[in-house]
Amino acid sequence: MKIKITGIIIMVIFAGTLIFYTCGKSQPQTDNQIYIGVACYDQKDTFIEELVDAFKEQCSSMESKDYAISMTIMDASNSQRVQNDQIEQMINDGCNVLCVNLADRTEPSEIIDAAKEKDIPIIFFNREPVEEDMRRWDKLYYVGGKAKQSGELQGELAADFIKVNPQADRNNDGKIQYVILEGEMGHQDAIIRTESVVESLKANDISLEKLSYQIANWNRAQAQTRMMQLIGQYKTNIEMVIANSDSMALGAIDAYEKLGYTESNIPVFFGIDGTDEGLEAVQKGKIAATVYNDKEGQAKAMAELVIAAVTGKKMEDIQFENNRCIYLPYKKVTKENVETMIK
Repeated sequence: MKIKITGIIIMVIFAGTLIFYTCGKSQPQTDNQIYIGVACYDQKDTFIEELVDAFKEQCSSMESKDYAISMTIMDASNSQRVQNDQIEQMINDGCNVLCVNLADRTEPSEIIDAAKEKDIPIIFFNREPVEEDMRRWDKLYYVGGKAKQSGELQGELAADFIKVNPQADRNNDGKIQYVILEGEMGHQDAIIRTESVVESLKANDISLEKLSYQIANWNRAQAQTRMMQLIGQYKTNIEMVIANSDSMALGAIDAYEKLGYTESNIPVFFGIDGTDEGLEAVQKGKIAATVYNDKEGQAKAMAELVIAAVTGKKMEDIQFENNRCIYLPYKKVTKENVETMIK
């Protein structure tokens, strides 16, 4: 018997204005009902949007004769203050488990305190709180990937490409001139991805010269703007663009296309996440390679953890690291295997 989805309702808040909402008060409270409150830092982030869609599908497909699921999804538009208010609202409306993608990973205290007071488990996802915060309560969990691994794999992919395609060094000076598009100022994953990809390239005997790096906030349009500025400064001297996400890699490609650059004058691009558009770009040869962030695996782990955290059943079957963390491995994606990654 499939879980009865009594309503996956999307709630979006812009500039503090509530657009559409329900969860809890307008629905009957029953012992077999699981109300999930999902808080997203910004659903305009392509990867987050796809991850949440995969989570909804997982919840819909799970089977049980013991409970039904309803869900509220809120978008904080990258404001921790807004997200705190949204979570307070979801708690007041009867949600009994929270899935939280923090707007600011260093500021979960208000959320933790509110949930702890009502004994509501929190599953953080994609943006991992600092270790000290995770130790504050035994009903705090995390699901995501290890940022260092994504950077290491991206570096290995770039090194392999350069070794097989020596023409990537267009000026034949024995080193690759590169720029980095970084996800977000001070964001742990962005910093770690940036550092580890460079370390990985050097460990694989690739000589590098960094021209610049720009913050583009995981956003395709911002990446296009930043890349156009870099092209204006460095012209055809950029041989490689390393992006912390596929969306930013695609934005960089947009910049070259908008400026009318030919294929012989554009650099090689590398992304991370394996979004639908990113995989399509790898398939078409626009992005040389990307690193797949396993959104389906994360969605499945979140759904199983939701059930266990609320019902208290089968928690012992879940494999944790660091007591209450679940990390899904990243995967390399190239033109040779991209077909197997497209769902």
